[in-house]
Amino acid sequence: MKQLFKALNMIRMCEQKSFWLRIFYVVVQSVLPLLSLYILKFMVDSVTNGTDQVILGHQFNTYTLLGTFCLLFLLNRLVNVLSTVNTDIMSQRLIDYLSDRMQKQSAQLDMSYFDNPEYHDTYHRAQQEASYRPLQVLNGFMSLFGALITISGIVIMLTAASPWIIVVMVVAVVPSFIVRIIKSRQIYAFRRNNTQNYRRTMYYTALLGGRDYAKEMRTFGLAPYFRSRFVKIRKELVKRLLHISRKLAVYDSICAIVETAALFFVTLFLIISATSGAITVGAFVMLFEAFRRGQAALTSLVSAISGLYDNRLFVGNLFEFLDLQPTIVSPKNPKPFPQRVDTVEFRDITFRYPKMERDVLSHFNLSAKAGQVTQIEGENGFGKTTLLKLLLRLYDTDQGAVLVNGVNIKEYDLPQLRHGIGAIFQDYVRFYCTAEENIEFGDIDNPDPERARYAAELAGADKIIAKLPKGYQTPLGRMFDGGEELSMGQWQRIALARQLYSDAPVLIFDEPTAWMDVPSRDKFYQTLDMLKNNNKVIILIKHV
Repeated sequence: MKQLFKALNMIRMCEQKSFWLRIFYVVVQSVLPLLSLYILKFMVDSVTNGTDQVILGHQFNTYTLLGTFCLLFLLNRLVNVLSTVNTDIMSQRLIDYLSDRMQKQSAQLDMSYFDNPEYHDTYHRAQQEASYRPLQVLNGFMSLFGALITISGIVIMLTAASPWIIVVMVVAVVPSFIVRIIKSRQIYAFRRNNTQNYRRTMYYTALLGGRDYAKEMRTFGLAPYFRSRFVKIRKELVKRLLHISRKLAVYDSICAIVETAALFFVTLFLIISATSGAITVGAFVMLFEAFRRGQAALTSLVSAISGLYDNRLFVGNLFEFLDLQPTIVSPKNPKPFPQRVDTVEFRDITFRYPKMERDVLSHFNLSAKAGQVTQIEGENGFGKTTLLKLLLRLYDTDQGAVLVNGVNIKEYDLPQLRHGIGAIFQDYVRFYCTAEENIEFGDIDNPDPERARYAAELAGADKIIAKLPKGYQTPLGRMFDGGEELSMGQWQRIALARQLYSDAPVLIFDEPTAWMDVPSRDKFYQTLDMLKNNNKVIILIKHV
C-alpha cells in the first residue's frame, strides 16, 4: 500500500484543485443514485395506492415525486459531465508532470546506467506505464470510496428486508475477487519476465520503420528477416497471454454462475414477500434495485481493490526508475571551473566500462597544455573516445585522476566542468532543429545569432547554411515539414560549429574530419591553428 499512497500523494501535489474536486464529485455521484432509489419507492407506491406519500413529515403527490426524481437524474448527469472534464484536466496535467519527472531523471543519471540492460528494462517498464498507471491508482481509490458510500446506503435499505440478503450479496462476489487477484499477479509476472522481449519488438519496429535504418534495410534486404523475428516473438507472447486469459476465463464463468444464483434466490425471496403483503410494491422495486446496485457496487469494489493491487505492482516500476540515483555529482563544496585552463592531465588512469571483463585504459598518462595541439592516435578500441568521456565526467576513473590546472576534476562543479569543455564526438548528434539552433546548442543559455554566424564561419559551415532556403532559420533534416537534409560531411561541420560556439577553454575533437572533403579539412586545420594561438587546450583524437 505504501507505493499506492505514494502515487496518490504525487497526483495530489500535481493538481490539488482537481484532486479535491474529484473527491467531491465521487461523493455526489454515490449519494444521488441512492436518493433517486429512495424517491422511486415512494413514487411507485403513490401510483399503486393513488395516495400522497409522507417523507420526513411532509406530504408529496405523484407529480412532485416525479419532478424530484427527474431533478435528481439531471443533477447526476450534470455532475457526471463536470467529473469527466475534471478527469480530463487531471489526466493531461499528470501526463505532463510525469513526462517532466522522467525526462529530468533520465538526464541526470550516469552514463553507466545506459550501458546496463537492466536499466533499459526498468526505463521501458516505467515509460510504458507512467502515462496511465498513477491515474488508474486515483480512479481505483475513488471507485473504492464511491463503492463504500453506495454499499453503506444499500446495506441500510436491505437490512429492513433481511440481513441474509446482505450476506448472500457479499459471499457471491468473493470468488470473483480471488480470481481478479490471481489474474493481476500472473499478468504482472508475465510482463515483467518478458520486458526484454517487448523491448525487442519495439527495436525491430524501429528498424523496419525508422529513417536512419532505411538505407541498409533495403540495400541488404533485411526487412523479411527482422519482420520474421518480430512475428515470432509476438506470436509467443500472444500465445502465453491467451493461455493465462483462457484459464482464468473458466473461473470467471463460475463466478458469473454464483452471482446469477444469488440474484435468483434474492429476487425470489422479494417476490414472495411482496406477494404475501410483507412489503409494498414500491418497497419491492426499491429492494430489488438496491440488491442489483449492491451487486454492481460490490463488483466495483472488488474491481477497485484488485485494480489497486494490480497497479501497486506496476506503479512500483515507475518509482523503481524515479528512485535511481546518479553517482557522478558535484561535490558539496565545489570549486569553480577556471576561465583559463593551462593544463589537462590524465594521471595513471585505469578504467573499464561497467560489467566488462577487461580494462579499456590501464595506467594511462597524458598531459596537454594550452597553446598546443595534443594528438592522440590509435586503433579502434584503443580507448581514445573514452578519454573524452572521462574528462567530461560521463564516467569516473577506476584508478588514477584527471586534472585540470592541477586540480582533480571531481572537485569542480559538474555543470561548470562540462560547460568549460567543448567537445565534438565521433558519433555527433543531428538535431532536427534550425541551423541556428543547432549551433547555439553549444551554449544554450546564451543564444547569440552573430556569435553563431562566426562559429559557422570558423567551422566552414557558413557556405552550407547560405545555400539553405531560409538560411540560419532553415530546419535541418527531413523529420519535420520544411526541413532540408544534409550530407554527413555537412552535418559534421554543423556539429563542429556547435562546439566552437561554446568558446570553452578546453576543446576536444574526436575524429572531426572523418566525413569532410579536402577543402573542408584544410579549413579545419586553419581554424585549429587560430584556436591554438588563442591559448586553448586542444586535444585531437585520430585513428591510425
